[in-house]
Amino acid sequence: MLKFLSILLVSLLLLPAVLAEEAGYIDPPVGFDAKVDGVTYGKTVLRSYDSTTTGRKRKVMVLLPPNYSEEKQYPVLYLLHGIGGDENEWAGGRPTWVVGNLIHAGEAEEMIIVMPNIRARENDRANASDMYTPAHFQAFDNFINDLRYDLMPYIEANFSVAKGRENTAIAGLSMGGRESLYIGLTMQDTFGYIGAFCPAPGVLPYNVEKGLFPTADFKAAEGYDTYILINAGKTDGVVGAWPKTYADTLTANGTVNTFYVTNGGHDFTVWKHGLYNFARNIFK
Repeated sequence: MLKFLSILLVSLLLLPAVLAEEAGYIDPPVGFDAKVDGVTYGKTVLRSYDSTTTGRKRKVMVLLPPNYSEEKQYPVLYLLHGIGGDENEWAGGRPTWVVGNLIHAGEAEEMIIVMPNIRARENDRANASDMYTPAHFQAFDNFINDLRYDLMPYIEANFSVAKGRENTAIAGLSMGGRESLYIGLTMQDTFGYIGAFCPAPGVLPYNVEKGLFPTADFKAAEGYDTYILINAGKTDGVVGAWPKTYADTLTANGTVNTFYVTNGGHDFTVWKHGLYNFARNIFK
């Protein structure tokens, strides 16, 4: 009897962790986003590419995996910034260390992380004077064309990339989360994994806006097995309930997804948390 109770107690203590794993997320350990002695990290390189979409050269940060070799082919994560950022914004989320530590621990696959400027227009400077206007939003939505016709061909021609939707992921924070949902569900033959960390509104109809998708069309296409992770901050006063609305709509439309809420607001506390959990669940 005592042995049975002991086994039962251990099982109950382990249950939340097991359920969390099954749901696709866990709480990161202390120091998950810090540089650790003895760990080999990847190298970030700044490149530029010709954009037929915007008619100019555009910058992109590329984080190569540890010990990157042209003899291997690597899956690719396209990691998108927010409304006031550019190709440099994700440096605040420490992807070199977050993903590098996961790779070192054997909890994530080696991958190339591409961090572009997703403001796809001629003037693509961060913190534009018209930041909260329809024209600025449309520049972000136009990134789907820059990505498809300009950036992805450049990455595939200049880096050792494993192609196919099973090797291609897209994720982003805030406005980048909005674009990840839009692009990922529009280009389902390209992306097998979608991450949206505190995603901004605009993908679904709201107020008088029609949205990028009709509500009934916001779903994974039949025959596609797509991993989708959405998270939100408990005190996020910027995007409010939209992350949960997106997750609930996907569920109502028959698309399995992982949604969770964590401590933090509209900030890198939550966005790094999302990156950690997304990186450990993709390319498996």
